Amino acid sequence: MVPRGVDTVVRSAIDPAVGAVLSFGLSGAASELLGDTAHRLVPATDRDVAELVRSLRTAPLLFGWRGSAPVDTPALEELLLRVSRLVDDHPEVVAVSLEPVVVAPRGLSVLGATVRLAPPAPRTDLGPRSLPRY
Repeated sequence: MVPRGVDTVVRSAIDPAVGAVLSFGLSGAASELLGDTAHRLVPATDRDVAELVRSLRTAPLLFGWRGSAPVDTPALEELLLRVSRLVDDHPEVVAVSLEPVVVAPRGLSVLGATVRLAPPAPRTDLGPRSLPRY
């Protein structure tokens, strides 16, 4: 059985304008209705994924909101880094969806995964990419 925790969603997809994008959010109707999803460009650094996790409006649920046990955010950040690395190292991976990812106080469980493969598009940009900070 999967231990109790917070249900999250980890996704990556190719945006034609900027390239591969890593997305993270909590799963559930409230998060989806509010559009509470954070995005970072791939490849993501450890600093990027830490900001990604903490940038959600619903992030307090991960850190012990109203006396609940905080979840294993280092394991979650490691998963985000691994998905970023997978998409960056293998251009034929054009989409990844991990839903739900149950993040418990110790560890996490990926209960559903979808990976879409396609011939890689030719890359014309060879330099580093970054989103503008506002």
